[in-house]
Amino acid sequence: MNIDSSIFKSYDIRGIYPTQINEENMVQIVKAIYKFFKQKINKEQINILLAYDMRLSGPQLFEAAKKTLVEAGANVIDAGQLSTPSFYFAVYHYGYDCGIQITASHNPKEYNGAKFVIRGDKGLIKIGKPTGMDDIKDMAVKGVDLEASPNGKIEEKHGILEDEVQVTLDLLHNPEIKKFKIVADPGNAMGAQYIDALFKRVPADLVKMNFELDGSFPVHEPNPLKFETLKDLQKRIVDEKADLGIATDGDGDRLYFVDEKGSIVPATSITSIVAKELLKEYPGERIYFDIRDILGPQKLVKELGGVSEIVRVGHAYITEAMNKSGGIFAGESSGHMFFRANGNAETNLPVILIVLKAMTDSGKTLSELVEEVRRSYESGEFNFEVSNSAEILNGLRDKYKDGDLNEMDGVSVSYPDWRFNVRTSNTEPLLRLNVEGYDKSTVDQKFAELKEYISSVAK
Repeated sequence: MNIDSSIFKSYDIRGIYPTQINEENMVQIVKAIYKFFKQKINKEQINILLAYDMRLSGPQLFEAAKKTLVEAGANVIDAGQLSTPSFYFAVYHYGYDCGIQITASHNPKEYNGAKFVIRGDKGLIKIGKPTGMDDIKDMAVKGVDLEASPNGKIEEKHGILEDEVQVTLDLLHNPEIKKFKIVADPGNAMGAQYIDALFKRVPADLVKMNFELDGSFPVHEPNPLKFETLKDLQKRIVDEKADLGIATDGDGDRLYFVDEKGSIVPATSITSIVAKELLKEYPGERIYFDIRDILGPQKLVKELGGVSEIVRVGHAYITEAMNKSGGIFAGESSGHMFFRANGNAETNLPVILIVLKAMTDSGKTLSELVEEVRRSYESGEFNFEVSNSAEILNGLRDKYKDGDLNEMDGVSVSYPDWRFNVRTSNTEPLLRLNVEGYDKSTVDQKFAELKEYISSVAK
């Protein structure tokens, strides 16, 4: 059976259904994942949590995966339809050995795929390029023969969302939260589950938009990083005179906020707000940011006596860094937020609660809190479709050779008052540009300069 090896990405599997990924080759992919799990987990029978998101091909791929795992002798914990953060919570909180989530994250409706994790001593180990994805790709492409076992079984797991909310409330000491008016748009995707569950326990006037799970995404693609998908939410917040809005992506692991004025809040500002609140209770803790935008959060964390660590873009890389150095929280520029308390994986419930608590305690609006933690300005990410990424990156190294070069992830160059990062996407054929600095006019000027240069040499 031929499997398109390009579906094995840096930190998950993603392909178009049914041409690149389907029920038939899902069997071979899952066999490879299972064999990898067995090599890493020293147990006769392993407990594998299995879940899927709202994509139209999800039930079919889920059933193919479940049947394959049972035939191989696994104890399959059937969690049904679940967001990715809730999936991580379940694997970590209940102590299962490993898990597979059928999802294609924020990708358009024709995609599907899988994310998979092992529960390690220090947290979850997400399987990506640094932790075994190439081994799984090789096994899947070559084919894996597994002996059938009569010992495989299925058990259903219920009550995950209720437990996740309770654990989050306990983690934050059951905070007193003022009753805010909140507009939420999960884009007919999985964030609807945990938003609904949270506000059954926390007071709020919740205005729901696009809460029905629908993998055809009838209103808009569930990807809040594409700001055009937030226009209806922004308008509704202003029309409703709401206190804030929240938006999540396809599998619910990406979270964005919109303030009471209808302005989109940069994810780094939310990282800064969360870091500030955490460092009040946990002084000196380590906070992580990805390489794209670091100046604001880094400056704030230093002021508050915390420790910063810069990491590569991508959830597997961030979780791996947290497992190694043991920090409390990570915020990614694309809206992924990670907590040690969730096995160093994404979880959005504490982020929402911490922001609401900060607003409650301070009496300030979200826009006021954002200004309070502002230490820098950002261009926002700009994407170029190019076929000569390596040539462009080499040109940038030369053009900005008088700056401080960092090649952790793409090309980052820093100057005393501004910096930029240009990197290739791990999930799409794009070159991504981010510019930040301490002065907005400098950021605007350098952003225009870099855009012009990249456009002039792009092919």
